Amino acid sequence: MFIQTEATPNPSTLKFLPGRTVLGQGTFEARDAGEATRSPLASRLFEIAGVTGVFFGSDFVTVTKDSAEWAHLKPAILGAIMEHFVSGQTLLPDDHEHAEDDAFFAAEDAGVVDTIRELIDTRVRPAVANDGGDITFRGYKDGVVFLAMKGSCSGCPSSTATLKNGIENLLRHFVPDVVEVRPV
Repeated sequence: MFIQTEATPNPSTLKFLPGRTVLGQGTFEARDAGEATRSPLASRLFEIAGVTGVFFGSDFVTVTKDSAEWAHLKPAILGAIMEHFVSGQTLLPDDHEHAEDDAFFAAEDAGVVDTIRELIDTRVRPAVANDGGDITFRGYKDGVVFLAMKGSCSGCPSSTATLKNGIENLLRHFVPDVVEVRPV
């Protein structure tokens, strides 16, 4: 098994591509060892000193580190990912929730929200996944779109610029009711 790695815009996060499906639907993020207990692979990655976050996308795993050097972490991370996929263990239990639809918005804004979600799903999420992360719709109120940033996007130095200069401009162009985008 050959696992490729890619840098992300977040210098504390590295993207690992095992060359196979990681998570067929949805995403999974663990920001500490407690959240990681749902996944054998995430738990194993948190056993590596210096790992502070794990994110699973469709065909990648991103790992976030503290001040440790990638040169010291990378071999252990590659080994853990390889061992997991070779063992045939499941990544998450079958009851893993793929949908995160506890978003908030007023019923009269449903049409605007549908357009926002479509733009995020078709134009924003694929680009963000290329960088090892994900952005999901969390709510809409009074022209403000609330988005959750995950994986390499969470804590990324350029995340504010991505939200304001990229996503906010895109949404304002296609949905005149949007006045601002904020992270949650």
